[in-house]
Amino acid sequence: IMAASKPVEPQSGTGLPRWQLALLVGAPIALGLGAVYLWSRCRANEKRGKGEGERKAPEGSASPVQGQRSPANQEPADMTPLDRAQSAKSKGNKYFKAGKYDNAIQCYTEAINLCPKDQKSDLSTFYQNRAAAYEQQMRWAEVVQDCSQAVELNPRYVKALFRRAKALEKLDSRKECLEDVTAVCILEAFQNQQSMLLADRVLKQLGKEKAKEKYKNREPLMPSPQFIKSYFSSFTDDIISQPLQKGEKKDEDKDKEGEAAEVTESSSYLKAKQYMEEENYDKIISECTKEVESQGRYTAEALLLRATFYLLIGNATAAQPDLDRVINMQDANVKLQANALIKRGSMYMQQQQPHLSTQDFNSAAEIDSHNADVYHHRGQLKILLDQVEEAVGDFDACIKLRPDSALAQAQKCFALYRQAYTGNNPAQVQTAMNGFEDVIKRFPKCAEGYALYAQALTDQQQFGKADEMYDKCIELEPDNATTYVHKGLLQLQWKQDLDLGLELISKAIEIDNKCDFAYETMGTIEVQRGNLDKAIDMFNKAINLAKSEMEMAHLYSLCDAAYAQTEVARKYGLKPPTL
Repeated sequence: IMAASKPVEPQSGTGLPRWQLALLVGAPIALGLGAVYLWSRCRANEKRGKGEGERKAPEGSASPVQGQRSPANQEPADMTPLDRAQSAKSKGNKYFKAGKYDNAIQCYTEAINLCPKDQKSDLSTFYQNRAAAYEQQMRWAEVVQDCSQAVELNPRYVKALFRRAKALEKLDSRKECLEDVTAVCILEAFQNQQSMLLADRVLKQLGKEKAKEKYKNREPLMPSPQFIKSYFSSFTDDIISQPLQKGEKKDEDKDKEGEAAEVTESSSYLKAKQYMEEENYDKIISECTKEVESQGRYTAEALLLRATFYLLIGNATAAQPDLDRVINMQDANVKLQANALIKRGSMYMQQQQPHLSTQDFNSAAEIDSHNADVYHHRGQLKILLDQVEEAVGDFDACIKLRPDSALAQAQKCFALYRQAYTGNNPAQVQTAMNGFEDVIKRFPKCAEGYALYAQALTDQQQFGKADEMYDKCIELEPDNATTYVHKGLLQLQWKQDLDLGLELISKAIEIDNKCDFAYETMGTIEVQRGNLDKAIDMFNKAINLAKSEMEMAHLYSLCDAAYAQTEVARKYGLKPPTL
């Protein structure tokens, strides 16, 4: 569900994983997985420097270097056992480069047998080289075994850890793979693209698997009233979210007075609408069901309202048949069908089916070409798909139909800003910033305008002004928890003021204890403070509140990344620096 309260974030942008982007920016901000991996570079570099002398591993992913001690083709009588072992390794390297892996393995085995047990550094190299040859033969269990021997002899042996991580991934041992690759990322100070991509891939796989299982068995949970109101406010052409009409209210009053008892049967939908006005959201689905079962006058509206609340509680499986029925009804109001297509399109986007999503939005535009909501929500979809020019076109179409749509104006500015920022075009960035100034002057009551402008200002390091914009948002919408989270993050990035940041995020939770974004951010900050157990607790709270399987998968990834760090800290003594 694309709610107005949570500004859209492009999926690709720079082409880097979002957690890596957080690392590169070096800012303590919850962008994604990388916020969990925010370790001090200089500390990691320092550790890397200390371990460098111990590592005599082959260069490259599987190509060992030549032996460095004595030529392979001569063995003087006075050679020590270590010299003979080095000579065998050098022969092995030659076989390896010729692609004769069985011969290479024999030579490395000979080197292992000859090497004195107290020469741990050399012995670990021989095991690692044999693992490289096994890797070429795709003998993953042997790779893990030899790398484990190498790591036991030399605990911070990055090449052996990384080779073992890759083999563990092949063996579907993702949890162990994640621990190894986390250690590698830290020891390599996040300089190795390959290890970061492996970490990203494994975290996503683990997150997806866990979320699939958990989401299937989760208890449906009604979001906070603030979230629900914010969601409905992103629609202006939506029959089901309009207040009760005068005529409708009279029916309800008659019913209460007992003058028209039969209305009880036929007006369950109107009761549901009444509950909506009273913010009594838990009763809406059951009233809509009564209307649908009695095939009342408002069956189409009841199906759409029920589907909407199924989506809000995260039950897309129940929502889809209702949406399908409304979309395929012969005599339904076109506005209802367009609204159902928008909602099904947004649902498909959450399920990572952009093709189906685009189809639904296009169908909505065909059947109701003057519906501003279609263009507004399709514009948000296009930003997510990184199709910024098309997004701007949609926002323009929405503005043309509804010139007073402050939300579309603000989101158009944000789309233009993202395009200029990712395209590294300072002149266009400035034009977009001027556009924001214009929007907040023309629509001083639109909180979203200030919020999106604040995000752009934060990107531009104009922290003081961004802070003022968040204050304006809070003034307009004092019960919007998300704004407090953004303002809290800003304090960390701007002043490194951890206490104020945490205070603001705690305030967000106080306002809305179902704000998953607040728990996620709190968890990210606790990781940076070194409180990994507390961080995991926060991520688990966010997981239980996640509104989609995709969101839950992302949160599990954060949780798994934090857990992997606790294991790495325990095994290798790598302690995260605290803020």
